[in-house]
Amino acid sequence: MQTLALTFDDGPDRDGTRLVLDALARHGARATFFVVAPRAAAHPRLVARIVSDGHTVGLHCDEHVRHSERDADWCAADTRRALGRLHELGIAPTLWRTPWGETAPWTQRIATDHNLKITAWTVDTHDWRGDDAERMYADTRARLHGGAIILAHDGLGPGATRENVEATAAYVEMVAEHGRRHGVALAALA
Repeated sequence: MQTLALTFDDGPDRDGTRLVLDALARHGARATFFVVAPRAAAHPRLVARIVSDGHTVGLHCDEHVRHSERDADWCAADTRRALGRLHELGIAPTLWRTPWGETAPWTQRIATDHNLKITAWTVDTHDWRGDDAERMYADTRARLHGGAIILAHDGLGPGATRENVEATAAYVEMVAEHGRRHGVALAALA
């Protein structure tokens, strides 16, 4: 069976992550959560649930800053801090989605130094804008096929113009139904 990957950035969030996890659980779907390390440290039970529900936890950052706005030393320190916080939670990520998916000339070297694979996406929900689930689904439906990597957010990150994650959770339900109808399973990245 073909798979597509739902991925979530900017969490965990006390309310948003729970909504997303509940939607995934209703469909037996797996996903990947790229966490902001201080948020993960503040919500260890949510991180434990992400893991116990069978999802993958990847690294997003310690401080949500574009790599192009800082130098390599700053990024290396941010990555070490983030991985240290996650290590305290028993998490050893192998996947890394940088803030805004942006990299700098030295990002790959830092990833290699920490055995991290930089992970992008092929489908952007633009859920941070506050679009409703139907609009997000209509805008992405044609690209929801095997091998797709969907970018969504289970937290409210910098630049978000929405107030909550309810539409994203509803979108998860629509994508799960789409997958069922088209023989495409929702799987976590490995």
